[in-house]
Amino acid sequence: MSTLTERAEAAGTASGYRAGRTLPLRVELVRQLKRRRTLVMGAILAVLPFVLLIAFAIGGDPESRNGRVTLMDTATASGANFAAVNLFVSAGFLLVIPVALFCGDTVASEASWSSLRYLLAAPVPRARLLWSKLVVGLGLSLAAMMLLPLVAIAVGTAAYGWGPLEIPTGGALAPGTAAQRLLVVVAYVFVSQLVTAGLAFWLSTRTDAPLGAVGGAVGLTIVGNVLDAVTALEDWRDFLPAHWQFAWADAVQPHLEWSGMIQGAAVSVTYAVILFALAFRGFARKDVVS
Repeated sequence: MSTLTERAEAAGTASGYRAGRTLPLRVELVRQLKRRRTLVMGAILAVLPFVLLIAFAIGGDPESRNGRVTLMDTATASGANFAAVNLFVSAGFLLVIPVALFCGDTVASEASWSSLRYLLAAPVPRARLLWSKLVVGLGLSLAAMMLLPLVAIAVGTAAYGWGPLEIPTGGALAPGTAAQRLLVVVAYVFVSQLVTAGLAFWLSTRTDAPLGAVGGAVGLTIVGNVLDAVTALEDWRDFLPAHWQFAWADAVQPHLEWSGMIQGAAVSVTYAVILFALAFRGFARKDVVS
């Protein structure tokens, strides 16, 4: 027996109907930007640099430990160093949350509001609906990752001045070069988080509970980090996306090294493509009743 959404989708041959004009990206983007969780997530990322600034002001300049200088120890050297430190402390977990939130909440929230079947009855083709939501979710994730370093550079430059990016192992990168390297870092962090995006998006098409999709993606990402810490796995860890999450550190060296980032990007993109494909395939066959 055909469902309401199936009959509506069959109406795609009606005169004047254009599947590509349904649910435009700008409409979906405006809808997502107006949501409270988007504003809250943006505020959290924008506040983090100020929190670190206050922490350094209270605790004083960071000092090397046992004579070993780390990236954290150079945080107050310049605005570029401060931005790099913000990315370092947030890439492992904090930046996972907006990706899981924007990609995992998008479809499941429509189901929880009982509005998903009405979108499909518009009629919006299922593939078009998923495509619009995925593009907007990834776009907001990228915007979140860019927001943090941009605010950090502004705050760090105001507090410590704009200058070369001092490298813990010795040497420094000129301000212009430092800005380019930070762009590389942000781009790699985004690519490395595509696995989380894929997990969240796939789970979002499988459940009507947004929290389950978001929490499941974050939880599985944490499991990956735990497995990467198990040295007994040896070379098997190379197949874990978490194993390459800090490969971007090669971008803040005197000579840019691409090998680690290329391997990490290949692993992440492979997993992400599989998960996105599963999401589209499963949703195309799903009986939408909410």
